Amino acid sequence: MPDVNKANLNQERILSLDIIRGFAILGIFLVNMISFHSPILYIDPLKWWRDSLSKAVYMFIDIFAQASFYPLFSMLFGYGLVIMMERSQKKRVNFYVIVVRRLFLLFLIGVIHAFFIWHGDILINYAILGFIMLLFLKLPPRSLMITGTLLYVIPNIFLTLFISIGMLFAPREEWNRHDEHSAAASIEVYSHGSYTEITEQRVRDWYMVNNLESFFMMLTAILPLFMLGAGTAKLKWLENPERHKKWLLFIMAAAGITGLILKGLPYLFGTNIAIDYIQDTFGGPLLSIAYALSIALLVNRKRAALFLSSIAAVGRMSLSNYLFQSICSTFIFYSYGLGYYGKISLFEGTILALAIFVVQAAVSYIWMKHFYYGPMEWLWRSFTYLSLPKWKRFSQ
Repeated sequence: MPDVNKANLNQERILSLDIIRGFAILGIFLVNMISFHSPILYIDPLKWWRDSLSKAVYMFIDIFAQASFYPLFSMLFGYGLVIMMERSQKKRVNFYVIVVRRLFLLFLIGVIHAFFIWHGDILINYAILGFIMLLFLKLPPRSLMITGTLLYVIPNIFLTLFISIGMLFAPREEWNRHDEHSAAASIEVYSHGSYTEITEQRVRDWYMVNNLESFFMMLTAILPLFMLGAGTAKLKWLENPERHKKWLLFIMAAAGITGLILKGLPYLFGTNIAIDYIQDTFGGPLLSIAYALSIALLVNRKRAALFLSSIAAVGRMSLSNYLFQSICSTFIFYSYGLGYYGKISLFEGTILALAIFVVQAAVSYIWMKHFYYGPMEWLWRSFTYLSLPKWKRFSQ
């Protein structure tokens, strides 16, 4: 049997993917930080934060980050599955045995994360949909791109129409998600409750977003993005961006401009549930495509080399950094830690997120100088291949 781990150590990584992944970790953290310190599931942010600074910060995050980074991470997930499949085929390793173990461990990590650390976990969904994605992974790139686009656009257009029609007949208060009572109860539990009480609230919050009714929406929101990422991987667009420069520039500009217009709709025409759905569902992914292509086209610029190398290190340790953000933030805000839940402004929370990320970037850069993998990445790879990969780098 080939020495998989040794081969993987010598396998050249795709720098742009690591940078995009690191950039996505930053964007996801900026969005997640709001949920770490505030009852965002139960409030209208523009009603909850009344000061102009917090409203400005929320508007910035809402337009440039909200719903624009989980699509980026979803496409990278599909991209990574294709890379893993191609490398397994080259090494004559059974890809499906390996990837099933990989997704199974991701699911277990997600369960621990969602129910014992933070309710906003994405790993469970990625693992479940990853298993479904295996059914489509051998499709040619054109089929993946077309299927992914249609599976995303058509159901979400119908959902937009359904929501819009529903608004005509339902009382306005039924569409208002601002619930002061539930928000106050959430603050009380997370800032003063026992670990058991917090866990019960955490499970309720998780189920509020991840239930059988939301599974269809999850299929149309995440699985198609896996397909688009997989199709992009097979086309090698991010590995040879200069070769496709004109085409990628056109896509970047079109996606960026259209995405910004859609993301700005609530601030141009006023907010309601239909406009918010269009903003996130269509504007978010378009902006994420523009982000990814911008990074791919800039990756070889020398002036940005040091900054991008730090971001790439974050991306290479993305699972470790994602979990650390949850552990660190819940310790700061929940009662079993410092208990600051509901006690800081949106601006302060955003500054805290940026500060933590800067530390993560520095630590990741230093760590990757001495180790081949982050700690969770090493564990994940060990279980995937049922062997212990080389971890520590030795100076020559």
